[in-house]
Amino acid sequence: MDPKTAHARLYDKLDELENILGPLGKRFAAAGFELALVGGSVRDALLGRPMPDLDFTTDARPDDILSLISDWVDTHWDIGREFGTIGAIKSGVQIEITTYRAEAYDPDSRKPTVKFGTDLDADLVRRDFTIGAMAIRLPAMTFVDPFEGFTDLVEGVIRTPGTAADSFSDDPLRMMRAARFTAQLGLDPVAEVEAAMRDMADRIAIISAERIQVELFKLMTGLDPAAGIDLLVRTDVADHVLPEVTGLRLETDEHHRHKDVYQHSLTVLRQAVELEEQYAAKQREAGLSSDDPNHLVVPDFTVRFAALMHDVGKPATRRFLPGGAVTFYHHDAVGAKLTAKRMKALRFDKDTTKAVGRLVELHLRFYGYGDAGWTDSAVRRYVTDAGPLLSRLHILTRADVTTRNKKKADRLAFAYDDLEHRIEKLSEQEELAAIRPDLDGRQIMAILDIKPSPLVGKAYKHLLEQRMEHGPLGPERAEEVLRQWWAENGPAEVEPGEQS
Repeated sequence: MDPKTAHARLYDKLDELENILGPLGKRFAAAGFELALVGGSVRDALLGRPMPDLDFTTDARPDDILSLISDWVDTHWDIGREFGTIGAIKSGVQIEITTYRAEAYDPDSRKPTVKFGTDLDADLVRRDFTIGAMAIRLPAMTFVDPFEGFTDLVEGVIRTPGTAADSFSDDPLRMMRAARFTAQLGLDPVAEVEAAMRDMADRIAIISAERIQVELFKLMTGLDPAAGIDLLVRTDVADHVLPEVTGLRLETDEHHRHKDVYQHSLTVLRQAVELEEQYAAKQREAGLSSDDPNHLVVPDFTVRFAALMHDVGKPATRRFLPGGAVTFYHHDAVGAKLTAKRMKALRFDKDTTKAVGRLVELHLRFYGYGDAGWTDSAVRRYVTDAGPLLSRLHILTRADVTTRNKKKADRLAFAYDDLEHRIEKLSEQEELAAIRPDLDGRQIMAILDIKPSPLVGKAYKHLLEQRMEHGPLGPERAEEVLRQWWAENGPAEVEPGEQS
């Protein structure tokens, strides 16, 4: 990063925000208080990144902050008052103003004890990293950088304002943030930071699952999530956060050769990130609506996390066979369960957990397609089983090819190209994304003259199987198939209209 360009970006951004920074700074100064734009807001401005909200710090206490801004902002809230934070919105921009503070975690507690301070430099030293310990004093617009965070940003390193051990002891979540900044910004932790993470990895256990989940999500949606994950693994933090990923580091046995499953998984993750935009571009070209369940959001956490976790079932299913072969039978199903269990522990929502688990479960479905041609029925089932995850399954399946054997890689790529082409052709003829029987439940009951019962479900399932096997039948042919099934399976002793 060029220092002159970064400073130019910063002051251009400050000029853009003058309608907020100027009046706010003057209000606090007139009342005898200090105010500074701080932390991530300054860092992101230097990097030219979006600034979705603005963070300020001040020597004013929460009550003073409220009295100074309540008649100026559009709306405000004090949900963080206990920690010295008042939130507000002004001209569509969200702002948070926090009293100078120093906080530390009790060794056995997840909640910080808060002390308010009176000095900006003392406030900055308690921040996570030097790149977040920069500030702009208002209203003078003076750049404050007591711990050389700007130099660290230019050099691409992660360092703490004080000792790394003290920083991580105060807030162990900062170890997750180090990995997040590695993924998001391409920064590398200095040796002291990495060593402290390794020494204090078990302290992450005092942090709530919800806070860890937020950091993990941000890490996985960064530019290089594999780099962030690798930092967590090599410092042992992943042992407490994602032990299934750490478990992928299987021992290499010269007599039972197999892929390095851990490195393979990182490669799959990196390849999924690369493919993500390609498939999103295809969707844009096809005019896919953002409301469509197949719609990809870039960066897409679901497909990325599935790529990371797709082989976590291998350690539990590894078997050595005579002759040197190694098998991992059913690792897809085992991995899906392990993934869902971990995501529940991290308090991910049910829909995301279900989607990631389903992708892990389906990631092997394609293999064998190139060796034994699939029928149209098999293609329909592939699409139906994937449902709204089809585009993500395409990405995961392609990303899972990491072989160095070019002929094998080309063969698999050609086979998947062919499968996608067949899906497109069938989709032109049929609504593959929403395959249903040719008759619905009401029609089935009317034709057979029966009431709602398990038999209706069985009939529906039979018609769905026929639809999968033969494609659209049409109402007339579907009725013939239904009546034939009923003649063979319907209870003859039941009078018409009396089935319950």
